[in-house]
Formats: sequence, C-alpha cells, structure tokens
Amino acid sequence: MDLEDPASVRWRGGDSGTWPDRAWRRHTVLVLMTTGMLASVILNIVIGWPDAIGALTFAQRISGSLILVSGVVQGVAVLAVLDYEGTRRYKSSGAVVLLGVVIAAATEGLLLFVWFDEKEYTPYLLVFMPLLGWSLWALWLLVRERAWQGIPIPRTFAAGVVVTALMTAVSLAYSTMYQPAAAPMHFILKAEFGEARADHRNPLVHVPLKLYMKNAGGIPVYIINDDYAVYGRVSEYSDGGDRLEGWRRSLDEGNEGEAERYVGQLEFTTISSGQFYRPGDSLDVGQEYSMERVFQIPVGAEFDTVNVFLQITYMRKDRGKLDVAKFRRAHRSWDKGEGRYYCLPRKCGEELYYHGRVRHNNNFVNVTRKPRYVTAVWSPRERPLYSISSFHFKGMVDRAKERRDVDRYGASTTYADIEVPVATLLGEATG
Repeated sequence: MDLEDPASVRWRGGDSGTWPDRAWRRHTVLVLMTTGMLASVILNIVIGWPDAIGALTFAQRISGSLILVSGVVQGVAVLAVLDYEGTRRYKSSGAVVLLGVVIAAATEGLLLFVWFDEKEYTPYLLVFMPLLGWSLWALWLLVRERAWQGIPIPRTFAAGVVVTALMTAVSLAYSTMYQPAAAPMHFILKAEFGEARADHRNPLVHVPLKLYMKNAGGIPVYIINDDYAVYGRVSEYSDGGDRLEGWRRSLDEGNEGEAERYVGQLEFTTISSGQFYRPGDSLDVGQEYSMERVFQIPVGAEFDTVNVFLQITYMRKDRGKLDVAKFRRAHRSWDKGEGRYYCLPRKCGEELYYHGRVRHNNNFVNVTRKPRYVTAVWSPRERPLYSISSFHFKGMVDRAKERRDVDRYGASTTYADIEVPVATLLGEATG
C-alpha cells in the first residue's frame, strides 16, 4: 500500500512522517510507573534485608531472601518501564513490567492482610497503602494493553506470573503467621541448702544456698526477669480438729490450697531476696548457670520452716530479637533523673524497671505493627512482673493485646521451691 496515495489513505493532523503520539500522557505514565516501581523496590529491601541476614530461623531467612529477590526483579522492571513506555526496542519489556507490578500487588496485598490482624497505625501504612492502589492501577493498564503479547506463548507466561505470585504470597503469609512451636521448652531449676554454720560472735546461723538452672529444651531464650526469695514461716499450733476448716482457712490466707492439720495462722517473713540472673542475658540450649548465696537466721528465731522460691521469666529467641543493650540497664523508679521511668515512692515504692524494644523475627510483622517493648519490674518486696506490649511508659496497657503479644513472642515463667525445717538447720549448726 502506498501511504502517500490519497485514494488509499486519508491522513488527519499530519502525514506519513508524523507519529500519532500523546507525549504528555506517555510521559505521565512513565513517571508514575517508574516512581511506583522504585518505591516498591525500596520497600522490599527495607522489609527483606533484616530477615535475610539476621533472622534466627532458616525459614525466616528464606522468607527474607525471597522478598529481596522480588525486589531485584522489580529493579529490572524499572529499566523495562523505560523501554516499554519509550521506544519498545525489546519485545519482552512489557512482560517484565507486568511481572514487577504483579509482585508489587502481591506484596502490598500481603502487608495489608497482616496489618488487618491488629489495625494499628504505623508510618509504613502511608507507604504500602498508596503502593497497593498504584499496583492495581498499573496492573489494570498493562492488562488493557496486553503487555505480555510481545513474547512467545503469552498466555502461558501470564498464567505463570499469576500462579507464581500467588504461591509466593501464600508462602510468605504462612511464614508470617506461623509461630514455631515444635521444639519443647524445658528448664531445670534447683534450690539446695548447704550445711548450716553457727556464728561464734553473734547469735546467728549462716545457711549456704545454691541456686541452679539449665536450659534443657531445644530453643535458646532471653531471661527477661527472675527472682529468688527466702521466707521464714511462722505458724500456731492447732489441735487438729476440723481439717476442712483448716483447708478453708489456708485458702483464705493465700496458701494455694495447702492444708495443715496441726498448724494454722501461717505467716511468712522475707529473710533474703535478690536477682538470680542478669535480665536480658540469653540462656542457650544446654547452658547451665548456678549461684551461691549465704543468708542468716537468728538462733532463737520463731520460724518453723524456711522456704526458698525461685522463678525465671523467659522469651523465646526464635520469636523475636530483644534490644539487649537498652534492656539490661536498670531504671530506678524513685530517681527523678530517670525521666519517664520516675514514679512517686508512695505509689510505686522502690522498683527497678528494665525496658527495651523487641523486634519480631518476621519483619512483615514489624512494619505492620506499632513498636513492641519488653518491660520487667523487680522489687525486693513484690513478685517480679513483666509485659510485652506497645507500652513505652506513657498511656495505658491494652491487656487483650498484651496477652496476644506475650503469646506471640513465647514468653512464660517457670518456678521451683524448696522447704526445710528450721530445727534441721539449727541442729546442723549446733551439732
């Protein structure tokens, strides 16, 4: 056909030497496509890099590496956009752009899915929500233009892209929501009394105490709080009449259902207390730790038994990474120089606070949640407390979310206790 023959071809707005191009539209699409793809590349690197190089489990490293690989593919798609929206020198450029957009849509959709679990504000929300809208717009545009037509077997390619994206999204969703729990948690805690010795200058008996723990399970942990306390028990003699009444009285006195037939009116006095392990330190699989202390009781003490109570609170290292450097620092509640940690002594007494950021081992969770913190409270007079939540010593704690976070990070407490008659200790000292 002769393009210059007016009988065959009628030209409007030009002739055969004029290309019917809408430059402003093409340039706008080029800028939007390139900007959105670059933003998606950066987001994938931010999400995937910490997991790929620092996750404690192999599965999470694979998950992070997949996200990085998808970011690399999108980086190639950025270059393909320049060709596809320009001269289209390469037939496969449209297909590569389509692949990058599908990856972006799958990634942002997964982020939105994970975000819906808690629906908390995070700065990343201002990134992946607009990117999700961008990816849907870009996908609609590329499908309308049939961007895959430039390669052999276009339908097979399009189906392969969709299936691959779905499988990757399902895999990442599973690794994000899955909580490793196969390996059992098991600890050995012991408290043992040594041979008591009399003090030759004072009416005291020195009692050695050995505390011991071992991680006998299959998962390393952080010790986030711990405590040991030595109590002297005083009781009154009973004629052993009504055992049921004694049991009820024991419950009323907070003794967890223990019933004594011949003693009642139980009272406990703290003799010694302290911290057993350094908060924030880890206890690896098979690792042991022991500590020896000496406490004193008066020779004429009215105690009938001495009790030792030992407890540790731990967090699984395969669930999260604790900012140990900040968590190890003890903040004194009564010190005004501690800033946000200060609390009026008449309200809080004398407490030590340990507080540090914890990051989930799947960075998808971190970017779709508020920051989470581990808080531990220790006092010589009270049982130790702990919390994993968004609480940063400001505002209130959402107890429902706190329980979910404690479960998500695998935090729990284990105990051990021992009781010995004071008569035995005094007999060893004077024998």
